[in-house]
Amino acid sequence: MGRRGAGRRKGEKAVSLQVLVTGASGLLGGAVARLLADKGHRVRTFQRRHTAGGPGLEVLSGTVTDPAAVRAAVEGADAVIHLAAKVSFTGGWDEFAAVNIGGTRNLLDAARAAGARDFVFVSSPSVAHFGHALAGEGAGRADPQRARGNYARSKAAAELIALAADAPSFRVAAVRPHVVWGPGDTQLVERVVKRAAAGRLPLLDHGAALIDTTYIDNAAAAIVRALERMDQARGQALVVTNGQPRPVGELLAGICTAAGVRPPSWSVPGWLARGAGSVVEKAWLVAGARGWVRDEPPMTRFLAEQLSTAHWFDQRQTRQVLDWVPEVGLDEGLKRLAAYYGGGPAR
Repeated sequence: MGRRGAGRRKGEKAVSLQVLVTGASGLLGGAVARLLADKGHRVRTFQRRHTAGGPGLEVLSGTVTDPAAVRAAVEGADAVIHLAAKVSFTGGWDEFAAVNIGGTRNLLDAARAAGARDFVFVSSPSVAHFGHALAGEGAGRADPQRARGNYARSKAAAELIALAADAPSFRVAAVRPHVVWGPGDTQLVERVVKRAAAGRLPLLDHGAALIDTTYIDNAAAAIVRALERMDQARGQALVVTNGQPRPVGELLAGICTAAGVRPPSWSVPGWLARGAGSVVEKAWLVAGARGWVRDEPPMTRFLAEQLSTAHWFDQRQTRQVLDWVPEVGLDEGLKRLAAYYGGGPAR
């Protein structure tokens, strides 16, 4: 079929695209793949772990660091939505660079060679977060030198590479969903709930920092909308949030209450947590290299900064470019989370 964008004018018949979604075994990647299929697109997913397919979904297993596997995955694709990444609070630079930078290069090269028209790179606001508060700001330029931690630095470098590839015949946009959560989330919700249940979840500076988050359905919808609006979104980085900043303590309490565990009630000074996080992160890196630990560290400097500094964003440009607004509000999202956990009082 001819290469066409996913968007359409009023009265124009919808076009079914062949879309490759990487990283679909994750919460957000899976939601994006299902939404595309629901919209009538033919979807191929590509991820390290084998996952069950579904209506309209073709599943391939492999890694973005393998150029041959990537070329096979992208064959025949009209568009690529790239979510696969190494996501961790700690770890050596080489692995982050291989997956997040090298993997993105592999996808870009393969997509162009296969004749794909559109490429949506799913990034993170951390690529432009340099340790200070972000209050009502737009999507600043990604900066690998100033971003905090190897994950953010590698994603910043990858975003710059992706956006530099934008061309009339190969349109590229970057979408930065901020703190995505929802039922089934293992990155944020599960960690918050487990640590709160064990009494190991402190508030930093009494949880006063104002932050925004993104409910899973909204994040998936915005990413798909970027593909549909590629004429307007191409060449840009767009931060996506619910547009409902709340104190971090209130958000953590909402998640804990939804899961039926007691919210955190003890506070640690932010400056102390940031210092301790730097020490823990270095120790965890050594211990991980020796095989002594496999889980995430209880605190890192980046995590401490995220929990003790404001980070919420002006959403006017994003909503104008995408012609989109979130459908699931924060309170409704917490209700859905409570239903997922079965409801019930805090214990």
